[in-house]
Amino acid sequence: MIKGGTGGGNTITGLIYEAKVDLGTFLGQQQDYKVEGFNVYYKDELVAKLFKKQGLYTYLKSVGVDWTKHISAKLLPDNCIYVIINNTVYIIEVKHQQVGGSVDEKLQTCDFKKKQYTKLFAELNYKVEYMYILDNWFKAERYKDVRDYIISVGCHYYYNYIPLQELGLPVPTSEKK
Repeated sequence: MIKGGTGGGNTITGLIYEAKVDLGTFLGQQQDYKVEGFNVYYKDELVAKLFKKQGLYTYLKSVGVDWTKHISAKLLPDNCIYVIINNTVYIIEVKHQQVGGSVDEKLQTCDFKKKQYTKLFAELNYKVEYMYILDNWFKAERYKDVRDYIISVGCHYYYNYIPLQELGLPVPTSEKK
């Protein structure tokens, strides 16, 4: 796997991820991981907090952040994980496609959205990273400029792959049976 782009499937650095699976469910199925509500544990140690869609705003309210003071409209992430050890929030958008359509243009919004999330988490002093998990559809040559753009603005993409090591999360040695 090349950081920020191509590759995937190497269980040394991450795990294959199916777009139809919720990140919390996915992590809960991995060896030594347990998800309880917002909390993600690895070997019974709290390692992350996980949010999606409106759950992000429930969390922000619980820690005293009024989102309306930072951004003008809610952003509803597919997945948002706060990794405690590196004080970083990762916004993970899962995009899959079978025919050309609106997802094509949505990939070009990562810079704006990363900046919005950075404003949203500034009060908590969390670093923000923005990434896409793409299916093989986006390997087509017609997406080369978009893929290049994603990298040029400091965002990331991976194919069918959750880069646990890139997130600062422990990588299990094997999957649960």
